[in-house]
Amino acid sequence: MGEIIYDNVVSTESEGMNRERIEMMVDIYDCADSVREPDFKTETNTHQQHQRTVTVCLVLLCVLLLTAVIVLCVLINTNNYQFNIKTKNLTEERDQLLTNNTNLTKERDDLIAKYKNITKLNEHLNQEKCKLWTQLYDGWIYYQSSLYFISSEQKTWTESRSYCRERGADLTIINNKEEQDFIKNNYGNDKLWIGLTDIDEEGRWKWVDNSTLISKFWGPGEPNGKTEDCVLSHKSGWADYPCTSPFKWICERAL
Repeated sequence: MGEIIYDNVVSTESEGMNRERIEMMVDIYDCADSVREPDFKTETNTHQQHQRTVTVCLVLLCVLLLTAVIVLCVLINTNNYQFNIKTKNLTEERDQLLTNNTNLTKERDDLIAKYKNITKLNEHLNQEKCKLWTQLYDGWIYYQSSLYFISSEQKTWTESRSYCRERGADLTIINNKEEQDFIKNNYGNDKLWIGLTDIDEEGRWKWVDNSTLISKFWGPGEPNGKTEDCVLSHKSGWADYPCTSPFKWICERAL
């Protein structure tokens, strides 16, 4: 009887220990499940949040790209519009300038034609005036808006000038090479008094109108005398001579 009771007690204790073991295993399993389950859910939530973030970023990027494309298109269209307007304005300005240039060219040609006509008319009038002057003043020759008179007699420089002045003229003033060549080619064989002197100041040559000598056509070695204060023109150039020497002279009268 005692053994039976002991066996029952042992069985009872064994069963109790088995139950405790089973309960501990269940608790451990449940605990393991409870630990693993939150990790899985956290990873799932993190993955989903990452996907949402990527999706949002992609959407924002698409929006930004679309906005940039729209802005770029607007800028291109605006620039094209402005460029077309500027091109049109420049084309109109060019056409206007071409028209103005054509008009100015025509005006220039008209003015040139008028100038030529006026020049011809002026030359004709000068020729007619020259004929009248040569008729009024026998022996005077016309050249470049002036009348010239060559004497046939001889006088001193002072007497020659007095002769010219009595006729509204004066001894000739030679202003340039053309006028010098005119006198030399037509009257080079004669020695002629001209209106150049240094009577007032030795070496300071002046014309009879008190203008300073600029163009000089002295002959070789001239001027060469301190007492030779008046100037003759001849083929080899100018030469100074005593004013009291008698020579032919040339008068000049402006028209």
